[in-house]
Amino acid sequence: LQGQPSPLTPLPIQYADFALWQRQWLQGDVLEKQLSYWREQLTDAPNLLSLPTDRPRPGVQTFVGAYQEFALSAELTSHLTKLSQEQEVTLFMTLLAAFYTLLYRYSGQEDILIGSPIANRNRSEIEGLIGFFVNTLVMRTHLGGNPSFDSLLTRVREIAMDAYAHQDLPLEMLVEALQPERDLSYTPLFQVMFSLQNESFSQVNLQGLTISQLTVERHTSKFDLTLAMENRTDGLVGMWEYSTDLFDASTIERMTGHLVTLLESIVSNPQQPIAQLPLLTDIEQQQLLVDWNQTQIDYSQDKCIHQLFEEIVEQTPDAIALVCENQQLTYCELNRQANQLAHHLRSLGVTADTLVGLCLERSLEMVVAILGILKAGGAYVPIDPDYPTERLSFIVEDAQLSVILTQQKLLESLPQHQARVVCLDSDGETITQNSQSNPQNTATANNLAYIIYTSGSTGQPKGVLVNHSNVVRLFTATESWYNFNSEDVWTLFHSIAFDFSVWEMWGALLYGGKLVVVPYLVTRSPESFYQLLCQEKVTVLNQTPSAFRQLIQLEEGIGNREQGIANDLKLRLVIFGGEALEINSLQPWFERHGDQQPQLVNMYGITETTVHVTYRPLSLADLDSAASVIGRPIPDLQMYVLDEYLQPVPIGVPREMYVGGAGVTRGYLNRDELTTQRFISSPFNNSKLYKTGDLARYLPNGELEYLGRIDNQVKIRGFRIELGEIEALLTQHPDIWETVVLVREDEPGDKRLVAYIVPQSNSSLTSVQLRQYLKAKLPEYMVPNAFVILESLPLTDNGKINRRALPAPDLHRELTETYVAPRTPVEEILVQIWGQILNVEQVGINDDFFELGGHSLLATQLVSRIRNSFQVELPLRELFKAATVAQLADCIEQLKQQSPELTVPKIVPRRKKRSNTS
Repeated sequence: LQGQPSPLTPLPIQYADFALWQRQWLQGDVLEKQLSYWREQLTDAPNLLSLPTDRPRPGVQTFVGAYQEFALSAELTSHLTKLSQEQEVTLFMTLLAAFYTLLYRYSGQEDILIGSPIANRNRSEIEGLIGFFVNTLVMRTHLGGNPSFDSLLTRVREIAMDAYAHQDLPLEMLVEALQPERDLSYTPLFQVMFSLQNESFSQVNLQGLTISQLTVERHTSKFDLTLAMENRTDGLVGMWEYSTDLFDASTIERMTGHLVTLLESIVSNPQQPIAQLPLLTDIEQQQLLVDWNQTQIDYSQDKCIHQLFEEIVEQTPDAIALVCENQQLTYCELNRQANQLAHHLRSLGVTADTLVGLCLERSLEMVVAILGILKAGGAYVPIDPDYPTERLSFIVEDAQLSVILTQQKLLESLPQHQARVVCLDSDGETITQNSQSNPQNTATANNLAYIIYTSGSTGQPKGVLVNHSNVVRLFTATESWYNFNSEDVWTLFHSIAFDFSVWEMWGALLYGGKLVVVPYLVTRSPESFYQLLCQEKVTVLNQTPSAFRQLIQLEEGIGNREQGIANDLKLRLVIFGGEALEINSLQPWFERHGDQQPQLVNMYGITETTVHVTYRPLSLADLDSAASVIGRPIPDLQMYVLDEYLQPVPIGVPREMYVGGAGVTRGYLNRDELTTQRFISSPFNNSKLYKTGDLARYLPNGELEYLGRIDNQVKIRGFRIELGEIEALLTQHPDIWETVVLVREDEPGDKRLVAYIVPQSNSSLTSVQLRQYLKAKLPEYMVPNAFVILESLPLTDNGKINRRALPAPDLHRELTETYVAPRTPVEEILVQIWGQILNVEQVGINDDFFELGGHSLLATQLVSRIRNSFQVELPLRELFKAATVAQLADCIEQLKQQSPELTVPKIVPRRKKRSNTS
């Protein structure tokens, strides 16, 4: 600029000389030594750091980003510097260890890789040389075992020093040598960067010229997340560079608060374990523990269920209380019959907390029996006659029932027992001789109302002990939201062995409404149930999302074809529970009905916390999100999202849900150890929390997003995968009706993602189309290996998806080994019917209906087809006993002998179906 000669000493080499030297030096033994170190360091490293994001990771990384700056106080900077000196590490190492801790607390991963730039000017010849020498080192740290921060710092120091000693290998050569699994959605080896610049550039004054730094706004992000720190004279300054495909600005702002809190915690007590270091800001802690859990209400806590029912009887004695097919009972009649049974049970020794088994078909008498047991002071234990014998035996033995209420025709269904049996039909004359007046109450609100057995991970069901107070609180907490009233008509759709039935029964009977008991076969037929909803003018419907999807599908067809089905719904409320709701499946419903009449509500709940826990009204706007938002806790319950050390985690971070409050039940019958494990002492007050086993996260608005079972979070080839995320994207496809994704291991060690698809009617979806659709939206590792097209998803009797009944993705069998052709005309027709119902190309006579993908709904279809084809009435239960073609054919032949007029219809060719797997 001044026209003067340069005062600098002439350079001994140029950049090209360095490049040539590096190329010649990095080969042979030197290269192998460098590669050997990095191979050892990065063997079996996780491919991806699964940070919680605001949106699903796109299939192709776009590098669109933004940045945020923040500053640490001079005091905190001084404390960090002092800590570094005391621990004999650099400030870089201290900050890097803190960043590892933050990422660990966010992701839950114990094996984390971070990229970090290094100047790479480690030779005197290049100190003054202008040029780009920077290399990127991959720092891998294991954080398992919950080490103290100072222990982690020692670990990070060793890792950093070793990496510095092997810094000469360029990153691109390392990637080429290691050949990590590549994916277009993220960078290989690491997705997070950290750097510290110790000397900041401020301003340079030359003669006639001032040079200063100009900050340029950035709209790119090379990685998912980068934290760049700069040590200035007035303290440390940080800058986040983040992918806007993944993160919102508000999330990064919260992350800054967590980092600052963490750094303050570290300098305060570096000996504290990293999982226990305080992380939340005071404001966030107040939100999570107090503001969003202020749910206390005042209500009468000394009443039993039957006492509230008796109050309603006094108010509306002549109103219809119960309807079942062509029978009905008024409130007064129901109360009198229940009283007679209660007095009879008292004479048999039933009193407070006496366990009474209930093995009855759906009927008016079933509800009478429940009320009678409660009035006697006892607790009812449902025994579903359709349960397998082994399960029935376990329940009867485990509960040590004093009395069993049943019907004469169901006696053979009962396993061996020591209980006194009362048959409501054959013993009816004895029962009706008892008083019709209300018996004197012997139970309190803290006595048992019922025990419902739920599936256990060990294979043995566990009995949940539920008090009267739990149930009474459920309705007093929600009545203002739902305006329960005497004009309402409810359905008892669910089995009394499923706790949704508790909500259905008492939502009607504690408020003077009408309860319609739905016959079992009607619950298995969407057409019949829809007709019942219209005929009975049902106003409050409670359904699992899977069962409701069948009604939506049915309603779509009404008007398009002649079915003789009326379309005259009177619903004001549809309440979902029992399983996760895929919000996009409701779009056809919203398009026809809007979102206000009826009001649709999503409620998350668990048997151990008395049916329902959260409340979330749904609207059309929710269709824009694939998230399963379950809302806020209902009154007198608290919801916490806690880590394994029972600490609240930040907003947006997924961890296990815990429930506290008046809905938490006693625990499990005869399972003290399991009760202790799942019903834990609250770290926040003198109460109990229930450990749900469900994964969730708090959203910034205070609502909870349900993410599935913790054991539904899977790992395949080192990738952590949320199956719900794949399901949510599949349900957004216009040709997909419903879907479920799971991991199968049909061959030992061969884990595969399999998507089961129920297409929209008249859709011709192929596996190729589905795979291409997901590849455009998801990383390759999240795209299922196989797609299975089904006519419907199998459901349990409780209306939930039966994952165990889903068929393996490859149903092709070797003819010479397993296929046995039909031998008789009856077997020929059965093979044809099975193939059509199950959508399977080849069916042998020894194939099991349920192993091929059959379930209870398809079983009902099969019975109907058999009736039409053979003019015989096959009881549904016979199909469960005779599940192969050969067995079923024998059964039909026996019926044929009983009906000589039976004629076998002519065999006709069936339409060839497309393959159902890939």
